[in-house]
Amino acid sequence: MDAYDIIKYISESEKQTPARVYLKGEIEGLDLSMFKEVYRGVDHVLVIDQWTKIEIFLKMHHENVHAARIDIDRRNSAVPLLDIKGINARIEPGAIIRDKVLIGDKCVIMMGAVINIGSEIGEGTMIDMNVVVGGRVIVGKHCHIGAGSVLAGVVEPPSAEPVRIGDNVVMGANAVVLEGVQVGEGAVVAAGAVVTQNVEPYTVVAGVPARVIKKVDDKTKSKTELVEALRNL
Repeated sequence: MDAYDIIKYISESEKQTPARVYLKGEIEGLDLSMFKEVYRGVDHVLVIDQWTKIEIFLKMHHENVHAARIDIDRRNSAVPLLDIKGINARIEPGAIIRDKVLIGDKCVIMMGAVINIGSEIGEGTMIDMNVVVGGRVIVGKHCHIGAGSVLAGVVEPPSAEPVRIGDNVVMGANAVVLEGVQVGEGAVVAAGAVVTQNVEPYTVVAGVPARVIKKVDDKTKSKTELVEALRNL
């Protein structure tokens, strides 16, 4: 998706404030059929629907509902989470992946990773813990994006170019790649580096701002080798 497609999708989407509400009280005779989901427990009823609808119900029946626990984790959300049931990848608990994201086969998405709308993650790539992959970022195949790294997104301004990470790139922990930067195939980005300019293929960059320190050699390859077994499903 380009930026204008994403902006159109967000602006035209029906904003959602889903709620899970546990009800206790004299509710056996109340009509709950208007709610999207209703689950009856031993001493309570769980209803799931939009908060606006549930809020009206609670005001109408406040005398019958003696207690209500209300769980709301978003407000006027424009982008749902990605449906991951059919994705052939390892996605660990706590990862947040928004809709309109492409996840390649045998990817690994670790705990706390955030992947924003319009991004693409190539086959066999690992997105490590607490990585932020911004909107429209493209990450190639068989990469490792180190824990805590940030790949800056560019939904706005819409004219900006997205971050592009080539195949077989290894990034150390807490590295940052700024908007529009391209990191070439086989490059290595050292931990903590802030990449403000394009990186040539098979080069090693480090520092703030990141600068080329050498070409990738056999010693570098031995220290940045990816383990295929971690990608087995």
